[in-house]
Amino acid sequence: MKVDNSSGMSVRQNIQDAEFFGVGSYTVGEAARLIGTSALNISRWMKGYTFRREEVEHRIAPLWSSQWSIIDNHLEIGFRGLIELRFVKAFTGAGVGLLAVRNCIEYARECVNDERPFSTRRFQTDGRTIFLEGIERSGETKLLDLKRRQYVFRQVIERTFKDLDIEDDAVARWRPFNGKQSIVIDPHRSFGQPIASKYGVPTVALAQAVEAEGSVEKAARLFDVSATAVRDAMKFEESLQSAA
Repeated sequence: MKVDNSSGMSVRQNIQDAEFFGVGSYTVGEAARLIGTSALNISRWMKGYTFRREEVEHRIAPLWSSQWSIIDNHLEIGFRGLIELRFVKAFTGAGVGLLAVRNCIEYARECVNDERPFSTRRFQTDGRTIFLEGIERSGETKLLDLKRRQYVFRQVIERTFKDLDIEDDAVARWRPFNGKQSIVIDPHRSFGQPIASKYGVPTVALAQAVEAEGSVEKAARLFDVSATAVRDAMKFEESLQSAA
């Protein structure tokens, strides 16, 4: 159950620039854990990668640039980037090739006029149309038949936006525990780490407290939170473990 966040927190403790308040901050491992994919996928999507074919080395660019600068090869991902990654994972999991996703991102940027288009109100309303046009541009027309593609994109977009709250035309927070209000990921609170929304206590701290104290009730008293909040935090952390 225990999760070591020390490397990410050491970076965040040195953040001084108020310009980045409310951006959120996640290590590659944290992002992978939250969206249920591998750290390798996150690195490839956010840093790019190289491969060799017929003795020629090819460089694949990142899908987009992080809101944070990469320092000493350490990548921190902002909240908007985390939500974009969640969409990439959802689309690739539905059988959409990464080339098609890349082309859709580029086309969506033109339509939405935002570097991170998937996490916008416009994509929530027009995402299926944007994605279908992006697929046509990508040349992956044999990916799925048209009716199947329309169904897949509609389902992915509707399902993924279901637990997201939008403010000022962009995603403001994510309710990652089956859409319940009890747990929230909000870049303006605790650097965007999952917290018990009413109390502001990180879910990982509550789950670790149960393990250390031996009961939900003791952990609740330790943090002065409700037992229900502790139980939800435990279930949420367990769901992340089972999805890993």
